[in-house]
Amino acid sequence: MKRVLLIQCPDSIGLIHKVTSVLLDTSANIVSNHEFVEPRDFVFFMRTEFTGGGDSTNLRDRLISVLPPNSLVEIKNLERPKVVILATKEAHCLGDLLLRARFGELEMDIQAVISNHDTLKDLASDFHIPFHCISHENLDRSDHEIHVSNQIQSYNPDWIILAKYMRILSPEFVSTHKDKMVNIHHSFLPAFIGAKPYEKAYARVVKIVGATAHFVTENLDEGPILVQDVIHVDHADSPERLALFGKDLEKVVLAKAIRILLEHRVMVYENRTIIFD
Repeated sequence: MKRVLLIQCPDSIGLIHKVTSVLLDTSANIVSNHEFVEPRDFVFFMRTEFTGGGDSTNLRDRLISVLPPNSLVEIKNLERPKVVILATKEAHCLGDLLLRARFGELEMDIQAVISNHDTLKDLASDFHIPFHCISHENLDRSDHEIHVSNQIQSYNPDWIILAKYMRILSPEFVSTHKDKMVNIHHSFLPAFIGAKPYEKAYARVVKIVGATAHFVTENLDEGPILVQDVIHVDHADSPERLALFGKDLEKVVLAKAIRILLEHRVMVYENRTIIFD
C-alpha cells in the first residue's frame, strides 16, 4: 500500500540523505519525492510517496531519531477519508462534489450533508447521501452551532467542507473542528470580502473574477490559502453574468483544493501553505 511521508524541520545539511537512508534500511521504495526550503526562516519541507517500510510508528520513530529536534513527522495512508459537507441554498458546489465523488474523481466518502435550509435535500437524496436540516430560525448562533457540531461529531469526519455555507462561524465552533474545515470564497481574496461581491466587482469594472479555497480559522476569510484562480471579464458583463462565471470557477477551485488535501499534498507553515503538486 502506498503511503505519504510529510516532514517539517529546521534546515540542515544532509537531511534528504538521512531520510532516504532510513527508508532504505526499512525496505521502503520511494515512488516520488519533493522538497522545499522556506528561504527566510530556513525551514525544510519534504513530501515522499513510498511503499513498504514496515510499521508506521516504528518508521516515524526512526526518522525522528535522525532529524533535528522539534521536527514534525507524519505518515499518512492514501485512503478514502470521511467527509461532511455544510451547505445552505446554492447547489453548484455541493452538486459538483457529489458528482465527482460518485464517479471517483475525488476519492472520499461523503457521510452527510448538513444545511440550515431544506432547499438541497432532494439533491443529496438523489445521491443517496443523508441530509440533515438544522434550521437557525429562533435560535441564537451559539445554540444553532451546538446542534450542527453535535451532528458533525456523530459522523467523526476527517474533513468538513463548506460548500457555500452562508453562516459566519464563531471562534468556538472553529476551535471545536480545528484544522478540519475548508471553505470556498467567492472572490480572489482579499478582494471584495463580505456581501454582494459581484455588485462591488461590477461597480469597480474589474477585469478579473476569482475564487479562493482556504482553511477555516478564527479570523474570517483569512485562513491559509489552498487554491486560487481567476477568469477574465470586461465592462459588458452584468453582475448576474459575473456571478455565473464565479460559480463555475468556485466549483473547479474547491475540487482542486479537496483533491490536494485528499492526496496529502498540503503542509501549513504559520498562515501559509506549502503545496506539493
